[in-house]
Amino acid sequence: MKISVAQPGKTRIGWIGTGVMGRWMCQHAMMKGYSATVYNRSADKAQPLVEAGAKLAHSPKEVAEQADIVFAIVGFPKDVREVFLGADGALAGAKSGAVLVDMTTSEPSLAKEIYETAKAKGVAALDAPVSGGDVGAKNAALSIMIGGDKDVVEAVQPVFECMGKTIVHQGAPGAGQHTKMVNQILISSNMIAVCEGLLYGYKAGLDLETVFKSVSVGAAGSKALEVLGPRMLARNFEPGFYVEHFIKDMGIALVEAEKMNLSLPGLGLAKQLYEAVRAQGYGRKGTQALLMALEHLNNVKR
Repeated sequence: MKISVAQPGKTRIGWIGTGVMGRWMCQHAMMKGYSATVYNRSADKAQPLVEAGAKLAHSPKEVAEQADIVFAIVGFPKDVREVFLGADGALAGAKSGAVLVDMTTSEPSLAKEIYETAKAKGVAALDAPVSGGDVGAKNAALSIMIGGDKDVVEAVQPVFECMGKTIVHQGAPGAGQHTKMVNQILISSNMIAVCEGLLYGYKAGLDLETVFKSVSVGAAGSKALEVLGPRMLARNFEPGFYVEHFIKDMGIALVEAEKMNLSLPGLGLAKQLYEAVRAQGYGRKGTQALLMALEHLNNVKR
């Protein structure tokens, strides 16, 4: 199928999921000249985009009926399946030659299923999960990891460039999701280290602001420490990325690892610790809430 290269002022985009990250990602595309039709289960979360000129749709199907490229960033694989393949999903409303782009972190097998199901209808599909959290979304600085056909990636590239700084075609359908699993595995153990390091400094009686200045610039530095460290010091546990979504991602990675006969004990430990975070009532907090779970484990009261 022939897919036209996206052009501002000509290509119509659709957006499903206008939460912590999706709102900003869509807004950046609109600011570059792409008209948008948007849908969110809680319509109030789409209001900033409507005020900026987007049309509000009442279903994913309605979004697709008014778009050439439909993007979605939702919560869980079941949500991905519903918004793309459900009776009222985007594929049901997509015309031949349209493109579906899933930017949710989801299952590689589901990405392949969406690709094959869409292809049978003359519709293209990409899996393009992102990394960078709310800060990356707000600053249009996301890392976008893409699986799918090269010509389709090239066609959607101008829109990806509105949202991200690092845009890499990783390979066949599902490859974007597998790459995101690598990303989440890397983050998982690093988050334990960041929280344990700060907890150690606190128990040692150090000034954590001063400690941060020293350790954030050397070999111990990381994006997690740079972005989430200050939030932890400020006791700000509001979400840039939800704990419950991170648990979902780690679960997907562990299932995929089992399929490959791969043992990942560090990832398993990280997931168990985050399960404790959720059990303590922090599932809708940011991933930096791991600090509170470790404080509870050590009877540290702050």
